Amino acid sequence: MQNRALNLLENRTILYAEDEDGIRENVIFILEMFFKKVYSAKDGKEAFLLYEELKPDVLMVDICMPYADGLEVVQKVRKQNSKIPIIVLSAHRDEEYLWRAVEQKISKYLTKPFDKDEILEALKVCAMELADGVFEEELGENLKYDLCQKSFIKSGEVVALSDKESRLFEYFLINRGKVLSFETISEHLWGYESPSKEAIKALVKSVRKKADENIISNHYGVGYSLA
Repeated sequence: MQNRALNLLENRTILYAEDEDGIRENVIFILEMFFKKVYSAKDGKEAFLLYEELKPDVLMVDICMPYADGLEVVQKVRKQNSKIPIIVLSAHRDEEYLWRAVEQKISKYLTKPFDKDEILEALKVCAMELADGVFEEELGENLKYDLCQKSFIKSGEVVALSDKESRLFEYFLINRGKVLSFETISEHLWGYESPSKEAIKALVKSVRKKADENIISNHYGVGYSLA
């Protein structure tokens, strides 16, 4: 199950803070394989400002950075968000740093130098935390959504979704109970491309066809919500 867990990150974002350019570029290259969007910061001050602006799903910080160390950033973030998965990177093996990190309920503590496999293991831990151990979302009688396979399980049959369809449906899942406007959906799925309302309606229609006609409710002139 852990190997499938990385698929859970496809529609998620991560903020990575590291002051050493070479390390930052190499790690970003790895992160971009798994996340929808990777944001980066060069120091602690920038990291916290970006966190407040972007509200990423995962935080990854080096301890030794200018202006504010990584654990100071984590402490500030934890005051706002007690659940966000956090990976701490450090060249230090000192117990002082380790205990400071443990106190902030971090997901993983990696000591430099680390390799790709160690990063992947840390990301799996974060993915499991984001899913809260649940990989299939019950949607109704004989209908589930598999977060790892990005597909509906309809009366025991697997119905695959396209990339856009899965991103749209998972956006509804994350915002269950909320009405999502056309503008909000457009920004989440297309960024600055600004598709027509007809394109969004067509995508919603496609998801309904694969799941259930009543699974997404229409709010006339406003947008949609998960039923």
